[in-house]
Amino acid sequence: MRRIAVVGAGQAGLQLALGLQADGYEVTLVAERTPEQVRGGRVLSTQAMFGPALRIEAAAGLDLWADRAPAVSSVEAVLAAPPAVRALEFTMTLDEPAQSVDQRLKLAGWLELLAERGARVEYRSLDREGLYELARRHELTVVAAGRGGPDGIFARDPDRSPFDRPQRVLSCLYAHGVGSPDPAAAPRARMHALPGLGELYLQPALTLSGPCSILLWEALPGSPLDVFGDAPAPDVQLARIRALLGEYLPWEAELWTQAESTDAGAGLFGAVTPTVRRTVAELGSGVDAVHVLGLGDTVVVNDPVTGQGANSAARAAEAYRQAVVEHGDAPYTADWMCRTAERFWQQHARHTVEFTTAMLTMPDHLQGVFAAAAEHEEVARRLANTYAEPSDHAAWLATPELTAAYLASVGAPR
Repeated sequence: MRRIAVVGAGQAGLQLALGLQADGYEVTLVAERTPEQVRGGRVLSTQAMFGPALRIEAAAGLDLWADRAPAVSSVEAVLAAPPAVRALEFTMTLDEPAQSVDQRLKLAGWLELLAERGARVEYRSLDREGLYELARRHELTVVAAGRGGPDGIFARDPDRSPFDRPQRVLSCLYAHGVGSPDPAAAPRARMHALPGLGELYLQPALTLSGPCSILLWEALPGSPLDVFGDAPAPDVQLARIRALLGEYLPWEAELWTQAESTDAGAGLFGAVTPTVRRTVAELGSGVDAVHVLGLGDTVVVNDPVTGQGANSAARAAEAYRQAVVEHGDAPYTADWMCRTAERFWQQHARHTVEFTTAMLTMPDHLQGVFAAAAEHEEVARRLANTYAEPSDHAAWLATPELTAAYLASVGAPR
């Protein structure tokens, strides 16, 4: 039985470990926190997952909360320009429902499931030396332990990294009691664009205490929405949210009069520099050198403006699992690692980077797509499903010419 180590207990690492264990591999997972510590900690992300990623989880038997998490089939989009004015609005319909499960709930459950199924789970932190010793004891070591891995062993790839600094400052809150603009309708996500200020996303989700709403501010650095840099406690964060909504999105403010944070760890703050890293790292030297393979946001991290993080992690974990199985008994060389990672980059990851970059910078032709979506349901639907399948960005959003040709084909203004 081949021995494989996975470092990191996020979406990518846990899904890969569970998949390989089910395939008959001897798996060791190294996690920094126990299930109890994960459940009792701060929220980790917003993790709206679209149809392709949810199908991967379902096929692996890992969709343990599918019957409890709200199924979201559409997104209400509003352009608020100037602030407090609904200048443009439309509905984007997804071909397959999306869902969001608090990663504290999901990852803790998956950790327990992995141990129950017989994998070895080690709860500890790893530095470069610890990772080297782990890799020497296993035939393959995959690192899915956050941006850059232990001690930043995965170097930034300047040719594929679109930015050298954060493009948004983030503030997330999980809340109960948020109202709906149409209580009789099925759950919907809501997206608001505030030109020159940032974006606001609202996502129905499932948390430790049941259904909830997740609010995510994507503030341009230094803008009036960038007021959470001190990482306030949830009650202070909620008060600031209400103030911002009242000033910039008053129709949303009306829905937050009864809202309260879900728990003491309901708030999350920070900023992400979108970065692509080299996917293979060498540890040691000479005949004692070993190589490790990066996975998920260890090597590709996007701003959450397009919701690609957990989706790309799920798809990367499945791509790597399939590559391991297809490789059979052959050695896991550095060349094989590079080819495996490059194949996933070409098939999927590069599209998430390009799509997210476009949404952060909003070129003129993309602004025209939003205007056309308000008039043509077909355009709105295709835009929604590009979030679910970002490779479609290359087919109609990548250049002004592609966009103009598509809009002309559906009779939309250009």
